[in-house]
Amino acid sequence: MKSLGKKPAGARLERIKASPLWVGDRFRNVQPVIPGLRDPNASMPTLGEFLCGGERRVPRGPLPSMNPLETWARPPASGLRATWLGHSTVLIEVEGLRVLTDPVWGPRASPSRLAGPKRFQPVPVRLRAMPPVDLVIVSHDHYDHLDYPTMRELARSSVPFVTSLGVGAHLEAWGVQPERIVELDWWESHQLPNTGVTVTAAPSQHFSGRSLKDRNATLWSSFVIRAPRHAVFFSGDTGLTTEYQAIRERLGPFDLVMLEVGAFHPAWGDIHLGPQNALKALALLGGGPFLPVHWGTFSLAMHAWDQPAEALLELGPQAGAQLVMPRLGEPVEPAHAEDVEPWWRLVDTMAPEPEHDGPVATTLPRAMPWPID
Repeated sequence: MKSLGKKPAGARLERIKASPLWVGDRFRNVQPVIPGLRDPNASMPTLGEFLCGGERRVPRGPLPSMNPLETWARPPASGLRATWLGHSTVLIEVEGLRVLTDPVWGPRASPSRLAGPKRFQPVPVRLRAMPPVDLVIVSHDHYDHLDYPTMRELARSSVPFVTSLGVGAHLEAWGVQPERIVELDWWESHQLPNTGVTVTAAPSQHFSGRSLKDRNATLWSSFVIRAPRHAVFFSGDTGLTTEYQAIRERLGPFDLVMLEVGAFHPAWGDIHLGPQNALKALALLGGGPFLPVHWGTFSLAMHAWDQPAEALLELGPQAGAQLVMPRLGEPVEPAHAEDVEPWWRLVDTMAPEPEHDGPVATTLPRAMPWPID
């Protein structure tokens, strides 16, 4: 199956083996898990629980969204603007450049178009209607971050990619020319030619793999985008790690912080943040306007689809966080962001009552790594 990608080989594999993060035959998290992150009494959900457990895991109707093309035609007054397009896909406009994070336009977070978690609704902008992008960042190779149909479409363009060690093997297998791919180890940087923008890979606490046979064969990273006047942090997928303090000291401060908040479960507390730990990560990073990502697009855990947003709305002010929570497709300049309006509450109040509050309508192939993201 082409969507599984390809394992690193040759010079790419030799570079992987030279990384201090490569231990034995795979990448490993180097920092010990912070005590208390994973609930010792929480068992890993079974496949049946994942498919049918939980309540309100899918919204009753479409989420409010807007088409950002008209706004994108004008440069941001502050020099920095972000548009959340769903899950971890964000278009960042920074000092004249456009950077796209973890682009996923495909219908499912899965190797198959017929099975697996289905997105709640299409991306507000068709991929072919997107304005020219100067750089694509891919944090790691899980299906909800590295999407085969999206990559096949982007391969037809000339856009360059910056990603974690080993992930370039997938991109090259799907048609991206190797000269367009830059792979980074943690703390390595790449400067976009003829610009003042530098992208640096930084630590995260997660794992990788697209099948049961390639667990941790590629690296996972967070990324920092630094321009002359602005800096942006993008978490990718991660659990809480004390390395966020090192990231702040070496690469901060940040004008925008994007942290994952969804797909959380007590048994996954070491590899996903969830709202509460995202606020702790924000503090370790030194604060800054906080745009939550990795929610509101796929049902990847047992919690309600809007639970991350509601939790942040409650906990954020207590932590002194400056929340930036725009609608899908709504461009926002962190320097001019207004108070959060809980737009997600309109979804259930305006939608008709479902006839049956039954299980989540999704299926997964048996070979899917667990958890899938």
